[in-house]
Amino acid sequence: MSLSLLILENKWVLEVLYMFLITSICLVIVSKADRFFRLTSHQGIRYFRNAFLFYAVAFVFRYIFGLFADFSLNYSEVVRGMFEYSIIMAGFFLLYSLIWKKFEFSERDNNTSLFNGKIMVFHSIALIVAILDILWGNYYFMFSSQIIAFLFASIISFRNCKNIKSKKFSKFYFIAMLLGLSAWILNFLVATYFHWRHMVLLDIGLINGMFFILILYGVVKITKNGNKKA
Repeated sequence: MSLSLLILENKWVLEVLYMFLITSICLVIVSKADRFFRLTSHQGIRYFRNAFLFYAVAFVFRYIFGLFADFSLNYSEVVRGMFEYSIIMAGFFLLYSLIWKKFEFSERDNNTSLFNGKIMVFHSIALIVAILDILWGNYYFMFSSQIIAFLFASIISFRNCKNIKSKKFSKFYFIAMLLGLSAWILNFLVATYFHWRHMVLLDIGLINGMFFILILYGVVKITKNGNKKA
């Protein structure tokens, strides 16, 4: 039996395992980032933590969407919208974790990191993008928003690698942003030109997996060093 046929025959099982793996990684990142934020009170870490909370939620919705898509059109569209909204917000939070200093100038600006005035702009954009994709019956708006977000995040991360004295996590972050950008560009190409070909999607899944694993490795490494210093 060929590898491609084996994957197709076990697609549902692989999707569930993938969902559990990525969700577990995201929750570990959230937990460790939250502890590190409590030690340092660094707002960028706070927004970084939120990104992976939304990634965890997004992957759970993705699994539910796949499971119930054939049973109820209305239900599947709602779940698809929640998946898109969550994953778009995750990308926005990653970007904002790099640029928050340009928009927040006092403690009153960040009483909450999930629903403050500036973050509500991202919530509104994410909701509009998800609705537009449902109305148009595609994912192009989501792909475009995330390609733009990861492009800017990659540029800013590259600059941070050159400017920050402590470059350990900055390097992990920059490489991870490049992986994320590559995955979103490939997703767009697969949807546009390859008609969701399964083997190409598998390659994208591997790139996505590398993105999350690299972030996890960087978070574990930096929080371990931080805990030793504390």
